[in-house]
Amino acid sequence: MKPELDHLAYAAPDLDTGMKTIEKLLGVAPVRGGQHQGLGTHNALIGLGTGVYLEIIAPDPEQPTPTRPRPFGVDSVQEPHLASWIARTSELYEIVESSRASGYDPGEIRSLSRRRPDGTLVRWTMAIRDDPPGDGLVPPLIDWGDTPHPSADLPQGGMFVGLRGEHPLPDDIRQILRPLQVDLDVSAGPAPMLIATIETAQGPIELR
Repeated sequence: MKPELDHLAYAAPDLDTGMKTIEKLLGVAPVRGGQHQGLGTHNALIGLGTGVYLEIIAPDPEQPTPTRPRPFGVDSVQEPHLASWIARTSELYEIVESSRASGYDPGEIRSLSRRRPDGTLVRWTMAIRDDPPGDGLVPPLIDWGDTPHPSADLPQGGMFVGLRGEHPLPDDIRQILRPLQVDLDVSAGPAPMLIATIETAQGPIELR
């Protein structure tokens, strides 16, 4: 099965700022998701329809500075923005191996978890790089295994409609995406940008 969109990563300098920004845009308040122990981050979530959600992610001031870069560039983020997307597959190891054989290494496969505020431990497996190429347009890969998908019990902020990217070197991005077997419409643009269209109660918006 080809990897498909799992969720969008919205990076913020702090979690409260990111949550307030998304609530203003979507008209629905996100819920806190918990801490990523060892990664130095924490998050909040809001649903975007069946099988898709938005993750607001920020540095966690309650954790020590990690030895590796925090994911999605949150170490240096100044303003909340759509930083990346994450692609889901039930065949993570197979996709990683085939991608490596085709010239792109998706990164180390890591077992990760977070504990929700209600005490529930959420586990997943992810292939992620400390130095991801593509300026946020090339997704890390995730496999939830037996864990129920987070979108199942989230407040819904709207319906995901589509995702596209812009980049000064679109052919370079397409060349990386090809071994991953993921689909993303990438066009030429003056700066790297990921744009998600979401249908909300107030009408469609573009999240950037």
